[in-house]
Amino acid sequence: MVKTIRLVPDEVGSFVEVAGKCDFDVDICYNRYIVDAKSYLGVLGLDFTKKLQVNYDGYNLEFEQYLNTREVG
Repeated sequence: MVKTIRLVPDEVGSFVEVAGKCDFDVDICYNRYIVDAKSYLGVLGLDFTKKLQVNYDGYNLEFEQYLNTREVG
């Protein structure tokens, strides 16, 4: 699955916490930068002025609900 979201620095902790509960890999990226979405420092280092793409291959209801609240069209 691929979803496009927006985050602000204050949301990094909650995003990483929810991603960390997933039993599958979750990556977050923009342009050529790809980081592990379960890494607080990795996600914090992203450019929050850009739309971020979340790539994952699994299903977790809490994670899906979190992404849906931050998804951009």
